[in-house]
Amino acid sequence: MKTRNCTAVALVASLALSAAGCSGDRQSRSGSGKNPATELEGRVIGGTPKKGGTLTILSNQDFQHLDPARNWVMNEMDFGTRLLYRTLVTYKAEPGAKGGELIPDLAEDLGTSSNGAKTWTFRLKKGLKYEDGAPVTAQDIKYNVERSFSPDLTGGPDYAARYLAGAEGYQGPAQGKHLDSIRTPDDHTIVFELRKPFAEFPYATVLPTFAPVPKARDTGPQYDGRPFSSGPYKIETYARDKQMVLVRNPHWDPKTDSVRKAYPDKIVVRMGLKQNQIDDRLIAGTGADASAVPWGKLRPENTPKVLPEPEVKARLLAESSNCHDMVQMHTGRAPFDNVKVRQAVQYALDREAILTANGGPALNDLSTALMPASLFGGKQPDTLKIPVTGDVEKAKQLLKEAGKADGFATGITVANGDKGVGEAIQQSLGRAGIKVTIETVDPSAFYDTIGDTKNRTDLIYTGWCPDYPSGSTFLPFVFDGRYIKEKGNSGNHSLFRDQATMKRMDEIAAMTDAAQANKAWQDLDGEILAKAPTAPAVIERWPLVLGPNIAGAFGHTSFGGQIDYATIGLKDPSKSDN
Repeated sequence: MKTRNCTAVALVASLALSAAGCSGDRQSRSGSGKNPATELEGRVIGGTPKKGGTLTILSNQDFQHLDPARNWVMNEMDFGTRLLYRTLVTYKAEPGAKGGELIPDLAEDLGTSSNGAKTWTFRLKKGLKYEDGAPVTAQDIKYNVERSFSPDLTGGPDYAARYLAGAEGYQGPAQGKHLDSIRTPDDHTIVFELRKPFAEFPYATVLPTFAPVPKARDTGPQYDGRPFSSGPYKIETYARDKQMVLVRNPHWDPKTDSVRKAYPDKIVVRMGLKQNQIDDRLIAGTGADASAVPWGKLRPENTPKVLPEPEVKARLLAESSNCHDMVQMHTGRAPFDNVKVRQAVQYALDREAILTANGGPALNDLSTALMPASLFGGKQPDTLKIPVTGDVEKAKQLLKEAGKADGFATGITVANGDKGVGEAIQQSLGRAGIKVTIETVDPSAFYDTIGDTKNRTDLIYTGWCPDYPSGSTFLPFVFDGRYIKEKGNSGNHSLFRDQATMKRMDEIAAMTDAAQANKAWQDLDGEILAKAPTAPAVIERWPLVLGPNIAGAFGHTSFGGQIDYATIGLKDPSKSDN
């Protein structure tokens, strides 16, 4: 899942135990002792909300995609699946490790497997309706999964393409073409036939791909601007880059939904603001801003305005996002097709400078592996043993061995808010003779820009969040070369195509013992790291300062530490700006 991814029921306990690593105490590897943000983990701010009022979300950007076939950025998935549309299965609305547990949503249960976990059957609840009162059907879910294959609907999760039988070469439901591997025996039953066993398939059905879209409402790429609601809210108005207003969906029945509380009467997303302006407004927390929350995380330079102030710190969430930020190198383009050049980047990188640029140890943890600590039982290994500030002499030696003793020039793409991080990377690589030019991109266009593999820079600073607590949702999505796309490419931004790695991924995916597979993913992590398609940087937290009238708010670990919109509301709705 992009930053900003035995039966499944039997796996829940072991996977939830693995996820528990994200809520335990951490030690900063920069030597500064206990991370000061750990005391903020698992907290719920403001008590139980009252029903009513207007919740305002202050944002520095527009949405990239809200179409459920295209929505695969962490906080947009949170927004879409908690407010606008429902999926077959979803996550519990609870802080900490419990937020990694599954609960039925549109489905009656977590699915029934047969045929050695290659066939999965879900029965839909009765009484599910869209915003116009029409019933939600199994055929609508099948249709959205199929449309996710359409070439003009790029950017979304590709679990369907990876696992559904007969999906190779499928281009979507245009011209009446359908997937035989999705059957709908009746309006309330949907059956998926997979090409290989996938015991974790219910976790995939949390993703927006498995939300319903009625065919009659599909507008192709324009559906991004007006998804049809099966959730508690519907879109009243949407002015691109300016404002979106959500109002209640009168046909949403809370009796069918044990997750979403839908406390506010209205939700207003105000876009196009400067993040520093948002921070200052929420730190002050006056007027209408008392009932507001931020879309983006607290800017690093504003941390000193928050942590020393008890009243403001009491309104701070800083949950671990479980998202790993890294420098991804274009392994298919010289000079980064040379492993020694890539290893030189790993050794030259000053991770402590990146940590500082990201807000310091209160807001991030240093990284020494590819997968986050939660996928290692709570602590990442350090197989490379590179000092946190880098080893410039070792980097220079590797460049000399690669025939680049005089260094070279290259470029890196970062989102606007990560310019300081880009400068830290620029300075640290510059010490070894690698001259880096920084290209900044607006966050709403970032993934489209870096997903254009022919026209992107050599280096990219981005990350990946596991969609659920398993190595199968991390390493294959970031390092399997078989799913690289020329445009709309996701995850594998190093364009890493390594036959031995892909062969091993297939072997691990075929393992039926969850513990054996978990250990194998951990071992593979170190093997890939040695081949250096990326340089690890930090594990993000998602620091958010909330208005003083906000209640029921917590950072949901399965949504990257972003606020869970299923439970948020206001202490006193009468004080909100209606």
